Amino acid sequence: MAHPKRKISKTRRDKRRTHDSLTLATLSVCPTTGETHRRHRAYEVDGNIYYNGKLFSESKQAYFINFIQIIELHHFVHTK
Repeated sequence: MAHPKRKISKTRRDKRRTHDSLTLATLSVCPTTGETHRRHRAYEVDGNIYYNGKLFSESKQAYFINFIQIIELHHFVHTK
């Protein structure tokens, strides 16, 4: 097994370990939804996925609700 030729000083050891500490994740508040989220990450609100304040992916349930509303509006317009 290899052994060091010289003892590593406490200063040299501590200098090597300066970057080993953990940091807290940076959080932001979305201007669109008001949701707190990690920066540069997609996040979910009510089944919808947002990224950078914009709707990235709509949930299937919300999609079908909007689809049904469009059909009802279309039916209402054409029945008059």
